[in-house]
Amino acid sequence: MRASRLVTLLLLLQNRGRMTAEQLAGELEVSVRTVYRDVQALAAAGIPLYGDAGHAGGYRLVDGYRTRLTGLTADEAQAAFLAALPGAAAELGLGEALAAAQLKLRAALPAELREHAGRIQERFLLDAPGWYGDADDTPHLAAVAAAVWARRAVVLRYRRWRAPEEIERRVEPYGLVLKAGRWYLVAAGPSGTRTYRVDQIVELRESDQQFVVSEGFDLATYWTGYLADFRARLHTGEALVRLTPEGARRLGVASGGEGWTEARVPIESVDHAHGEFLRLGADVEVLEPAELRDRIAATVRALAARYRR
Repeated sequence: MRASRLVTLLLLLQNRGRMTAEQLAGELEVSVRTVYRDVQALAAAGIPLYGDAGHAGGYRLVDGYRTRLTGLTADEAQAAFLAALPGAAAELGLGEALAAAQLKLRAALPAELREHAGRIQERFLLDAPGWYGDADDTPHLAAVAAAVWARRAVVLRYRRWRAPEEIERRVEPYGLVLKAGRWYLVAAGPSGTRTYRVDQIVELRESDQQFVVSEGFDLATYWTGYLADFRARLHTGEALVRLTPEGARRLGVASGGEGWTEARVPIESVDHAHGEFLRLGADVEVLEPAELRDRIAATVRALAARYRR
């Protein structure tokens, strides 16, 4: 614990320059007295740091001193290599940069941590896209990413599902999100902050107009809210069903034991629920709504007639 804290203290001084004992204590979540002891321990170990007295004083490293310590634990080194998605980086035009960064990180790690990182890449692979469906064609992804990075506005010609099917809109690209193998652009436009599928961008025109992100905007917070709103709009109905234990397990419903379980479950629409419940076969019986029950019954009768031939 203390060894890790000493490394963190050293890296804080290396990256930020002069810091007071109070600032270091706040970053390390320890007392000022502990900081004093840690500084003395680093000095005793030969680290060239010194303290300046006075109101503007603090601790700092001797000019030009750099440590090759990364401060990474074995778990942190593993996570760094596990979190890298080479496919996503390549799509953003950063494939070579990612490979170079990993080489540099590996070279900076002590031998033991290099071995841990190597095991991660040998034994784990992150493949974001789902099984059923080809990868999206995103020819404008690199240009979108460049606009996000440079905080430059762009003009999109965008294809959507409702009329008019194609629209043109000037937007300010705030960020990109990779969800289940699909890229989404979060951008501010005439009607507020919206989410756009990058594979539905038909044309993109760059501009030299810079923009400033709205104060308080946080990409992760926005995306969490967007997903919650999407799910709320998705499941607008409800169905009453009877489920076998296997049906309850597959549907994620608490089972009442070995017999049938009656439950109310959210549904997106009658059309969507019709297909989803047919997947469960004899492990589900739809009781309500009547329209859904009748449609499933009609489908089952048609299937029975077909297979009696």
